[in-house]
Amino acid sequence: MNAYNAEELAELIRALPPAPVGWVQAAQELPLARRGLDEIVTRAVADGEFRQALIADLESALAQAGYEPDPALLDAVRSRISRI
Repeated sequence: MNAYNAEELAELIRALPPAPVGWVQAAQELPLARRGLDEIVTRAVADGEFRQALIADLESALAQAGYEPDPALLDAVRSRISRI
């Protein structure tokens, strides 16, 4: 393996094509999505009624709580709720 200094690495990185727009957008949205997921799980742990609503009808419970029930969020909540 070659040992590069910071300047050589910077040149190599500059030579790369830009990241696809979708990747950039996803990276920008990820922190907000994680906070939303953490809020939902924290509420489900603390509020048994909310947890039961999530289990009974996840999409409706999230929509009623003000969350956009997109497929990625639904999968993440299902995964996390199953571990509570």
